[in-house]
Amino acid sequence: MSTGVLLLHGSSGTPDLDRARLLEAEGYDVLAPRWNVTHEVPLESFPLAELAHHDRLVVMGSSWGAEAALLLGALDERVDAVVAFAPSAYVWGRNLEDGSQRSAWTWQGEPLPFVPLDLDWKSEDDPPSYTGLYRQSLRRAPEQARIPVERINQVLLIAGGDDKVWPAVEFAEEIARRRAEQTTRIVMVPDAGHRAVLPGEEPKTAGQRMARGGTEAADRELGARAWPEILELLGA
Repeated sequence: MSTGVLLLHGSSGTPDLDRARLLEAEGYDVLAPRWNVTHEVPLESFPLAELAHHDRLVVMGSSWGAEAALLLGALDERVDAVVAFAPSAYVWGRNLEDGSQRSAWTWQGEPLPFVPLDLDWKSEDDPPSYTGLYRQSLRRAPEQARIPVERINQVLLIAGGDDKVWPAVEFAEEIARRRAEQTTRIVMVPDAGHRAVLPGEEPKTAGQRMARGGTEAADRELGARAWPEILELLGA
C-alpha cells in the first residue's frame, strides 16, 4: 500500500522541508507546497490531486496548516487521515489592513464561518503571547465555526502544554471529545511549546516575533514521542 502525504506549513510561510525529507526517507511520497498565508485561502488550492494515485492520503499540518489539514480531512473525502501539530478546533478570522476580518478559508467558493478575533484584546507579554486572545475570542464563537472533526477517519494530534501561540492542548482535547469513539490519538508534553521538533529536525526560527513557549529539550521530547505515532498512522 502506498501513502502520499500533503505537508502544510504554518504562519511562518516556510515549507517544512526537513520534515518532508524525514518522511521521504521512510518511503512516503511528500508534497510540501508553499502557500500564501492570508485570508480566504481556497482549500481546493492545496494539491491533493497530485497525490490521488496513492492508496492512502494523509494531510499533515502545523498551526494554521493544522487548521487547514483538519478542514481538508473533514471536507474532502479523499483524505484518509490527518496529523495536526498544534491544532485548532475552530476556523479563525484573519485581520485585514482596513480593520475588518475575513475567514481564513473558503470551500467550494464560499468563505467558511469563523471565530472573529477580539480586536480589543492586548498582550501584556514581550514578546507577545496570543493564547489569551484566542481564549477571549472563543466567548463569542459561532457554533458553525467549529471544524467538523467528526467527519475525519483518523486523527493524530500533537500539542505542547506550554504553547504560547494558542491553547493547542485545549483544542486537541475538544477535538477528541467531539470525535467520541472515533480513532483519535493525542501526544502531549506539558513543557513543550508551539513547535514540536521531530528526530532529525532542527528547530524552526522563521515567522513573526511572538512567544511560542516550550524549550528546545521539551520540544524535542514532544517530537520524539510523536514520531512513532506518526509512522504507525502512515503505515496503517
